[in-house]
Amino acid sequence: MDELTIINKIQKALKRSINDISATMIGGGVDNMEKYKYLLGQAVAYQITLQEISNLLNDKEQKDEQGNVIDFGSKE
Repeated sequence: MDELTIINKIQKALKRSINDISATMIGGGVDNMEKYKYLLGQAVAYQITLQEISNLLNDKEQKDEQGNVIDFGSKE
């Protein structure tokens, strides 16, 4: 199994967990504030993890060869 397949499966699992949390919260499965905060914290952590994976997969940020940097030459 190659790396991208594994990453895809992790992303799908995280998205599924976020959807499960959303369904629980919307469906009235939260009966106290402690449980609400716990589920919200989990959802935020999953979202942050998904964003970090996305950032790591983005070659544009990893390779700074073509950016918006303007070279004015040396001061000599």
